[in-house]
Amino acid sequence: MKTRQFLITVEEGKRLVSRAVAAMDAVQQAAKAHTLAIIAGTTNGYLAEEMLAQFGQMGDFTRVGFRRGANVGPGGKPETGPFANTDVIIREGVWLRGKTIFDIASELGQGDVIVKGANAVQADRKAAGVQIGHPQFGTIAPILEAVMGRRARLVIPVGLEKRVIGEIVELAALVNAPDSSGPRLQPVVGDIVTELEALEALTGARAALIAAGGIAGAEGSGTYALTGSEEQLQAAESLLRGIRTAQ
Repeated sequence: MKTRQFLITVEEGKRLVSRAVAAMDAVQQAAKAHTLAIIAGTTNGYLAEEMLAQFGQMGDFTRVGFRRGANVGPGGKPETGPFANTDVIIREGVWLRGKTIFDIASELGQGDVIVKGANAVQADRKAAGVQIGHPQFGTIAPILEAVMGRRARLVIPVGLEKRVIGEIVELAALVNAPDSSGPRLQPVVGDIVTELEALEALTGARAALIAAGGIAGAEGSGTYALTGSEEQLQAAESLLRGIRTAQ
């Protein structure tokens, strides 16, 4: 067994995580025989590309602006695009253009999969949190209805740049209090996929986050130590090379 280190930027991590989600049996089955709901988000934009390309239905889809809310730096202006404030719903292999989670949530149940990104992750506890800015609870409301009410499956792709210190439920209680301001935080439970799970699923090697950050494009990045056979480590190199080419 050997150990090799790889630096993965935030954007590369989004593509990596999305490829792992796209390869999940439950996701493939939902897209082909049931319903797969990909909720708008910057990470999910990569997943939407992966799935629409798989079914030959990319058309004019672009991940640019494929989101609802966003956290931006001071003075920052996020890109906009034609698929903002929408979702990608694939039912039995067909993209239901124009449909959102609000249109189809009441129809979802066992066998269906919803993919929703997160704003916070407590990776060691498999816990995640979603920021809520909308006074009517945003997209997480119909999602929880389908997941908790009728047992649809929730998959949560989230990069480790969003890792937090402390218990998600305690952080939620802090910012959800009546005397707090700013977005609320909703703890969510589902199949959490970070770069760690993605690397292990796609290469077979064991992954560990050993350092983070950098400059000149490496801001927010993670350095991962992969331990495995030479074949597994070569597969990781090939995987990450392909992801960088696809960016």
